[in-house]
Amino acid sequence: MEIKQYQIIIVNLDPTIGSEIRKTRPCIVISPNEMNKHLRTITIAPITSKSKDYMTRVKFELEGNANWIAIDQIRTIDLTRIIRIIGELDTKEIKKVKSIIKETFVD
Repeated sequence: MEIKQYQIIIVNLDPTIGSEIRKTRPCIVISPNEMNKHLRTITIAPITSKSKDYMTRVKFELEGNANWIAIDQIRTIDLTRIIRIIGELDTKEIKKVKSIIKETFVD
């Protein structure tokens, strides 16, 4: 399975500890394609359907419902946690994700 940046994938995030987002859920691939091609891990941001408009969350529509990409919950996972690929972000959503990542971790 070829994993690409900004794809939406279903991932089993369990087991988790404390306040980490848990269970099997959609996530966005954050790591760049070159890393995804050569490593046995990828960096993801979980998606949640229950959130408030936090500055570290990107609101978007998935399968007709409001969801949030949790940039504040970015983490690296092993490829064996991936269940399947279900889609990808559009250009507008990618731009917003990049902006929030930069604002949160770079600026």
